[in-house]
Amino acid sequence: MMQSPNPADVPVVVLCGGQGTRIREASEKLPKPLIEIGGRPILWHIMKMYEAHGFRKFVLCLGYKSWSIKQYFLQYEDLNSDLVLDLSAGTKSRMNSGAPEDWQVTLVDTGVDSGTGERLRRVADYLDNDFFMVTYGDGVGDVDLRTELATLAKSDLTGLVTGVHPTSRYGELGTDGTGMVTNFAEKPPSESWVSGGFFAFRTSFLNYLPTDDPGHFFEREPIQKLTRENQLGLYPHSGFWMGMDTYREYRSLNQMWDDDQACWKVW
Repeated sequence: MMQSPNPADVPVVVLCGGQGTRIREASEKLPKPLIEIGGRPILWHIMKMYEAHGFRKFVLCLGYKSWSIKQYFLQYEDLNSDLVLDLSAGTKSRMNSGAPEDWQVTLVDTGVDSGTGERLRRVADYLDNDFFMVTYGDGVGDVDLRTELATLAKSDLTGLVTGVHPTSRYGELGTDGTGMVTNFAEKPPSESWVSGGFFAFRTSFLNYLPTDDPGHFFEREPIQKLTRENQLGLYPHSGFWMGMDTYREYRSLNQMWDDDQACWKVW
């Protein structure tokens, strides 16, 4: 049993290449990871979550409107500072910028049409540890990511996936068989587990990715093969989790932030 790895040394892969077609009301001109919650891109919120658990190395898999995400980080200090510009002298000074995030951010254009597995394959050279984390650029939660990594390291498994209980979009009715309602639950959580989109892998998982299929998704055959080999474990999470897949969820997350009820704010 190996010693638990230091999160600061473990790369976090964030899949940022999708188009977000189901949330166009908020993302007509932006890639989905740059859609804002409380004035900051959801990508920033995700990275702050990982930073709170000791992670600092991020590998962003870009695709749709990749330059917009590159620009965000190239201009990061300016965007988060007061600026004093002397136009005649051509100088710029930053004021009140605060302590910068201790992040190392690698931005890789992995193709507009690539599947998630191909995006992972294309960043393999930047995964310089025995472990790496993977998540999507549109989901937040109060997941204990450090413990997820430590749990994988203490096991013989190749990967862990965070399991969550999703909240139903509909009210659940209980009846007594006579046409009378005996219970009404407004949007109850499901009893089944679904993927929360926070993964921990050993780098040996990269060997499961095909090299000749740029459209493949790691969540399909590679993960299914891990499952058949009893190499994929469940990391259960009963706390807060929400994906920003629709405009309704976008509005809900912003309302939580505005009401100071952002459960994912663990920093």
